[in-house]
Amino acid sequence: MKLLLFVVAQVVAALGRAEVPDNLVADGIPSLSPALRTEAERYLEFRAAAFQDWHPAGRGMLITTRFAETMQLHEVASPAGARRQLTFLPEPVSRGLYQPRSGATIVFSQDRGGGEFFQLYRFDIADGRITLLTDGKSRNTSPVWSRSGKWLAYHSTRRTGRDTDLYLMDPADPATDRLLTELPGGGWSVADWSPDESRLALVESISINDRRLHVVDVATGRWRLVTRTNDAPVAYGTARFSPDGATLIATSDRGSEFLRLVRLNLTNGAETVLVPNLSWDVEDFDISTDGRTIAFVTNEDGVSRLHTVPVTGGKPKTVKDFPVGVVTGLKWRPGRDEVGFSFSSARSSGDGYSYDFRARRLIRWTESETGGLNPRAFAEPELIRLESVGGVTISAFVYPPDPEKFPGPRPAIILIHGGPESQSRPGFLARNNFYLNELGIALVVPNVRGSSGYGKTFLQLDNGRLREDAVRDIGTVIDWMWRDQRFDRQRIAVMGGSYGGYMTLASLVWYSDRLRAGVDIVGISNFVTFLENTQDYRRDLWRVEYGDERDPAMRQFLERISPTANVERIRRPLLIVQGANDPRVPASESEQMVRALRERGRVAWYLLARDEGHGFAKKRNQDFQFLTTIQFLKEHLLN
Repeated sequence: MKLLLFVVAQVVAALGRAEVPDNLVADGIPSLSPALRTEAERYLEFRAAAFQDWHPAGRGMLITTRFAETMQLHEVASPAGARRQLTFLPEPVSRGLYQPRSGATIVFSQDRGGGEFFQLYRFDIADGRITLLTDGKSRNTSPVWSRSGKWLAYHSTRRTGRDTDLYLMDPADPATDRLLTELPGGGWSVADWSPDESRLALVESISINDRRLHVVDVATGRWRLVTRTNDAPVAYGTARFSPDGATLIATSDRGSEFLRLVRLNLTNGAETVLVPNLSWDVEDFDISTDGRTIAFVTNEDGVSRLHTVPVTGGKPKTVKDFPVGVVTGLKWRPGRDEVGFSFSSARSSGDGYSYDFRARRLIRWTESETGGLNPRAFAEPELIRLESVGGVTISAFVYPPDPEKFPGPRPAIILIHGGPESQSRPGFLARNNFYLNELGIALVVPNVRGSSGYGKTFLQLDNGRLREDAVRDIGTVIDWMWRDQRFDRQRIAVMGGSYGGYMTLASLVWYSDRLRAGVDIVGISNFVTFLENTQDYRRDLWRVEYGDERDPAMRQFLERISPTANVERIRRPLLIVQGANDPRVPASESEQMVRALRERGRVAWYLLARDEGHGFAKKRNQDFQFLTTIQFLKEHLLN
């Protein structure tokens, strides 16, 4: 009987543990207890929806959302209407576009295992049939339908594996696929078709501060630069042909710290500013289908503001009482005074929305589930500004736990964004609310120098040999936290993904005596090996930001500042998370860091996903990563 009871107890214990999914390798990570999953269960069930497109012949909206493991295409016929799932695939769908006239087909994009070698597919709504349009091997990006819905333009690396050439096809007949023109480098994207479908506008990205516009003749494949070059690089972003096809409406930072709406003369490259006196980036815009009005979004200290202005320019009208949050994917509804977009805020998960300018009404199309939690109870951020090294002003969003539930100085996590040319914004915290609401951990989310959204000068303050000034900004944040009585100065952790993973490692190199632990997610551990091993189509873009490792002096500098060269200074426990198929930051970056830490007797938990890339996209993997992070923080930050 004792033996039987022992066996039963062992079986129950085994069943109770949070089992490691088949495609995960939990190296050096203790078994997770059943109580942990129970404790976090509600926070594992957040959902989000992203607006993709308007149905061209009806009111419906195309979105991506998750009801099982991955994001898939769904149709929503009306605001708050039922979501009808269209695709049921094991890998996530990243983008979907209706055929512009009938909406009878959808072109969507999908990769495999997070490798970002995206393929394009046609989905036929009548029978649900899916047809592969591309070669199944190369990287295929930025699909854009022509106005008539006859042609699809896109970029592909199939010729060299490095260059993103321009291709054209009729998706109804994949055999029409053809190379339109060869393009050098990996930084190209299709911006728009001209109204008569004779030309294409392309954006070429040399760096985030140097982006150029080109126009391609569809009949001949010849392309020409239409933006003027000078000594100072200029960044162009979104571009659309004007209704008559004679000019381009675009965003440009020529003569400005910020991206402004301009009209670009296609003959001589002259620019006319359409909305002067803006002191923030215009981050997105679209032209109404009648060609009269531009809807655009400004990024104001991370908060999105919606405006309209006539195509001819003038004083903009700002939508009043627009909620505080983040707007992405702005697109006019065909033939209507309405724009669709995705919106998220501190108290609202990402969802599909629209704004009706005639009725002056914000319309919510989807309401994604929050695991039974009341989102109105989630913390809203406080914005702070700090003077850092060299007199540079940086900022951070601060999320404090409820002081009545968690009195006294609180442990904290500094969450550092990736990019580095990105920005932390007051969107939905999703699972991170668990740290605030259940563990009483404060969150401090900085925008250090090199972040986007604060002008092109600020954006370049971490380039090349200035890299470590951004790490010094984290020191400034820690100094402020040590002075602020809301934080427990003995319990501060640092966490980040991608470039934020490098910043996590670098912060532990510099500030191990002031930090308790770190979580590095797909982070760069050595700039030289990163540049040598990242995918070919990305390498030149990264060299502009980080420095060219082929130059001996720069190579020596990059080696010297890399975390692997300073690993003996990291004296705190680390959790390192990596996707085996990551095309941006190869898995070798994490593996060499884990190895170097363990050789020196440091604590290094390592979580590897064989079926993921640059971050985890499948729910079962995300769940295990989150539970592992909670256990790591409980053990190494809270205890």
